[in-house]
Amino acid sequence: MRMIDGIGRRTLLAGVGLLAAPAVRAQGAWPNRPVRIVVPFPPGGSNDVVARPLAERLQQRLGQPVVIENRAGAGGAIGATAVSQAPADGYTLMVSSSSFMTTSIAQRVPWTVLGDFTPVALLARSPFIVLTNLDFPARTLADLVRMARERPGSIDFGSSGPGGINHFVTEYFCLRAGIRMNHVPYRGMPPAVNDLVAGHIPVLITTMPSAAGVVRDGRVRLLAYTAPGAPEGSRPAPTVREQGIDYESDIWWGLFAPKGLPEPILARLNSETNAALAEPDMARLFQAEGARPSPMSPADFAALLRTEYDRWREVAQAANIRPEG
Repeated sequence: MRMIDGIGRRTLLAGVGLLAAPAVRAQGAWPNRPVRIVVPFPPGGSNDVVARPLAERLQQRLGQPVVIENRAGAGGAIGATAVSQAPADGYTLMVSSSSFMTTSIAQRVPWTVLGDFTPVALLARSPFIVLTNLDFPARTLADLVRMARERPGSIDFGSSGPGGINHFVTEYFCLRAGIRMNHVPYRGMPPAVNDLVAGHIPVLITTMPSAAGVVRDGRVRLLAYTAPGAPEGSRPAPTVREQGIDYESDIWWGLFAPKGLPEPILARLNSETNAALAEPDMARLFQAEGARPSPMSPADFAALLRTEYDRWREVAQAANIRPEG
């Protein structure tokens, strides 16, 4: 009877092993079907421009189709919500930018950046640019600060909308410079740039791609970059810090997954992404967006997010930016 029991136990264990083997193989075989990268903004924007060449290179490296899905709306919140609710299996990813962080502070959303996503890889970074209308009397950043101190709240600055990243960046600049300006929100950056050129607003801090044409044509005045790292061929200008104000900020783009992404998948995605960023043609593509590849480990990217979140939360409190929606 003992022999029969022993045979039975061995048979049972063998059966369990056979059942478990496919699951183990399935985990080890990732990816074995298409991978989806959600871009929570419309086609053609900077997030989309960064995501598409990355998808092409990840497809080559992973050996499976990597498709882009644009899910725009609510400042990126709709697409981010869908990703936060997806399985953490490596088949749903997201490319988003610094606005992902400010959206989570300025809107009521059912997720948090730090609690509901896995930071996979930092992709690229780019400084913002401080611009004025050509007829505005300020010829330098020092002129702008002096005028704003003399007439608190009387100088208008534009943004792409309340709570957007360039709204936060400008309020942060005001806090560090010890000045107060008046916020004029627009529905997107193009109308804000148009009104800057026309003189309806005198000041705008925006991304380089958003205003590249009017800067190149000399239709606005470039006072400063908000951080080092302006791409080759850019119009020369000192940074804000080089002009005596203790301030630095840039925009970043990153790759995310839902919370709980298994470590082996996270490690491979980070490795393959960083390898793609090292390709010379990726640097050229990013340069067209005024950005530079910025590979980083998942741990370092997570630390960057924590630092950014703390800073933008403090800016929101100081500038009275309250959650909407």
